Amino acid sequence: MSTADIFKTMAGMFTMLIINACSGSPEISYQTILLKDNWRVQQSEKINAASGSVISGNDVDTTSWYPAKVPSTVMGVLTGNGLFKDIFMADSFKNVDGLQFEKSWWYRTEFGLPALQAAQRVMLNFDGISYYANIWLNGKLVATRDSVYGTFRRFEFDITNLVRDSDNVLAVEIFRQKPGDFGHGFVDWNPAPPDANMGLWRGVYVQITGDVAVKNTFIQSDVNTETLDEASLVITADVVNYSRSAVNGKLVGKSDDFEFSVPVHLRAGETKQVRLSPDEVTALHISHPKLWWCNNLGDPNLHNLNIQYVTNGKISDAHDITFGIREIEAYTNAGGHKGFKLNGKEVLIKAGGWTDDIFFRDTQERDEIQVQYVRHMNLNTIRFENIWGNGQDIYDLCDKYGILAMVGWSCQWEWDNYLGKECDKFGGIRTQEDMDLIMKYLEDQIRYLQNHPSIFVWMMGSDMLPRPALERRYRDLIDSIDNRPYLAAASVRKSEISGPTGVKMNGPYNYVGPSYWYIDSVNGGAYGFNTETGPGPQIPVMETLVKMIPEDKRWPVNDIWNYHCNPSESFGSLDIFNNVLNQRYGYPSNLENYLLKANVQAYEAMKGMFEAFNANRPNTTGIVQWMLNSAWPSFYWQLYDYYLLPTSAYYAARKANAPLQLIYNYGNNSIYAVNGTLNNLENAKARIRLLDIQGREILSEELAITLEGNKSLSIYKLPPLYGNVFLVLSLLDANNGLVADNFYWLSGKPDVYDWEKTEWYYTPIKTSADFKQLNYLAPAELDLAQKVVKQEDGWTVELTVTNKSNRVAFFINSTLKDGNNRTMFPVFWDDNYMSLVPGETRTISCIIPGNVSVANGCTLSVSGWNVKEQLLNVAL
Repeated sequence: MSTADIFKTMAGMFTMLIINACSGSPEISYQTILLKDNWRVQQSEKINAASGSVISGNDVDTTSWYPAKVPSTVMGVLTGNGLFKDIFMADSFKNVDGLQFEKSWWYRTEFGLPALQAAQRVMLNFDGISYYANIWLNGKLVATRDSVYGTFRRFEFDITNLVRDSDNVLAVEIFRQKPGDFGHGFVDWNPAPPDANMGLWRGVYVQITGDVAVKNTFIQSDVNTETLDEASLVITADVVNYSRSAVNGKLVGKSDDFEFSVPVHLRAGETKQVRLSPDEVTALHISHPKLWWCNNLGDPNLHNLNIQYVTNGKISDAHDITFGIREIEAYTNAGGHKGFKLNGKEVLIKAGGWTDDIFFRDTQERDEIQVQYVRHMNLNTIRFENIWGNGQDIYDLCDKYGILAMVGWSCQWEWDNYLGKECDKFGGIRTQEDMDLIMKYLEDQIRYLQNHPSIFVWMMGSDMLPRPALERRYRDLIDSIDNRPYLAAASVRKSEISGPTGVKMNGPYNYVGPSYWYIDSVNGGAYGFNTETGPGPQIPVMETLVKMIPEDKRWPVNDIWNYHCNPSESFGSLDIFNNVLNQRYGYPSNLENYLLKANVQAYEAMKGMFEAFNANRPNTTGIVQWMLNSAWPSFYWQLYDYYLLPTSAYYAARKANAPLQLIYNYGNNSIYAVNGTLNNLENAKARIRLLDIQGREILSEELAITLEGNKSLSIYKLPPLYGNVFLVLSLLDANNGLVADNFYWLSGKPDVYDWEKTEWYYTPIKTSADFKQLNYLAPAELDLAQKVVKQEDGWTVELTVTNKSNRVAFFINSTLKDGNNRTMFPVFWDDNYMSLVPGETRTISCIIPGNVSVANGCTLSVSGWNVKEQLLNVAL
């Protein structure tokens, strides 16, 4: 779109607002214009070091510049323009020349404005700049890098006297962060981006208001957690008078549940905080509120407030704010472990650790798929170590889908090698100047995000505590502007300001078997709140592998594979994972066999971890799988891969975290019933079966179950196990309807850990459980039938699978492929990687959303450990 077109569009929008205002409502003086499109980016050296006054003028030829959108980083722009096409193949990433980013880069855009009225103000806003910037508008210097710096600061500039109704030219000269700067960091999750994420990484926009603006509106809720039948709201807002005259007006709010109108008088140039509670506005006391709940506990109800400042018959400024009514509390359980309550109910935090794309290229569509994945895996939380997100999209989606969010600072500010300057036991934020900057960060980010009901805690440190002088300032600031709890660190620490953290970060981060979580009571085992941990690698599917590894390097595992593991020495290879795999399942015969065995091992490990934290409640209060996703194509720490294709661990997490489930405890050979809902489980039955490796039944039991909500209970102890056996668990309702099922392959030979050699990242396995008998499973034969049901927005594919054999059909994977033989995504199987006992029939469903392309046809592939692949055409 040309600048002239932008001007016409904006002017037209403004005219419509005025026409609507003249039809009986107050006249409107406000507008927000996103500066998202129509940007160009270029390195300063390639434009002859032209000055900002020239670049922000009208006579600049930008045809050789790179077209861009904002938000973006320089590397995001360059890759989006086709440079570095194979940057993720093999080890190509390390060949990117980082010197080109030592020089400054320019972002430039042109935009039009509607004709301004005399009383209007124009503000230029930047929600995120990395790291330093000189800002020019229409040939004039707005601000310099001496004052415009800091990744997590937000900036606002009054440009009323600099803008024109016609074309405006904005030019921003960006400089990358230097060693010692407090910017983004991926730590050891992936190689560092060569540009250090320099750019306009969050939105840029122009706000037009009247003489008075409304800022920092925050809606706090207080729920009666005894009855859940009433709640009260407190609304605070800063009302700013930009003019040199006193102003009389009113602050007006309207929501579905309440309305208010209160007079607000402002002196010339005054900023006044208005605080409204039920004492001032009785409508802010709400009966029978629709509460915001997290996934599997209730509906994530959201509300909207339109707030305005009206003076002299004009709406000077207005905002729509989405909020939730909910109560967050921290508590400490009998074991001294911190937990959290939502609306008075204890919540077992079940989370994954988030990372943005390595070049910050995430879109709203990509974010939505990932949050849908989190909900589908029966998780209820995302941990954002770093205040991630190139906008508020990711937090909006957490609100929408009922996913809690842990938000805070990352550990790259706590270690010399990541920060680039000396750190001590409190990290690298050491000087008064450093602390002043970080306090600006914190206030800006809380103000930016505080109306999201999903955010339930601010994380002020990761591996280390903040310096006491800094933590005091953190505490005082949060107490003054927010009502959420904060955690001083994600690790076991005792603060002189806030006391014990009550959480732990003791590993492991590399492969351990499923029994580890039940046996360990010192490090990462299933007790307390483990803020980051996991069983190491999850190998992606072949389709992703071919995008990472050249054909001649795909087998056997080699240094090119290791390059896609992790830059940290502790996780720089797959050796630990593969050594156990060889002991546990036998040496793979080829790449396809390796991927199959790796999937089985990762599924078993991931399911065991989440199950242990579910079974061991209330001694457990939280578990964060490290990690949820990957910033680049990787073999480590992911429940779905960089290309958004689920790994087997994805479906292991879904199975383990089912709201109602029967779980095998590897530590004491017992069966547990778990009720993760708020409702009591009554008149239910547990069916327990053991089969030998030939598929013959060796044990069958049926037990009656009654279980309160939010509880787990040991219900049965298995006899000693010998050889390889299969355990089949079924939870049935009063009418014998299937509520949940679970399946295990177990070994009479347990994992034996070398506890004395435990490192911070894992405990070695002396001798592994042995499942090599699985290599001799006779082939199983399946009958398949499929049915397609057209939905309002998409399709449901129902797959009925019957095991016609007299042996177990083991680890059956179902995949939908498009007409180009590519895996379709996002699609949502209610179960996958399932196993069927002899003669068993199961029907599983797959939801295909309407936005998934099916134009070229659809094929269903079904295969397994001892099941030959079958293909079915699916008519959509």
